[in-house]
Amino acid sequence: MNISSTPAVQAATAAAASSSAPAGAVQASVQLRVLKKALDVQENAAAALLESLPPPPPVPQGMLGTRLDVYA
Repeated sequence: MNISSTPAVQAATAAAASSSAPAGAVQASVQLRVLKKALDVQENAAAALLESLPPPPPVPQGMLGTRLDVYA
């Protein structure tokens, strides 16, 4: 996912550049915000994928402990 050239990032860069902070600090701050945003998006996508998985099949009650569940 590439969100480094979105209008929101460009606006944040322009707003930060207009402040009195040095250019390197502004760019580092914007890059950190973009990284946090990307990680949040990936976290939400991973959580949605995990929730969409079907529940595991029930363990048979018979000879419990004598079979290996290879689907675990």
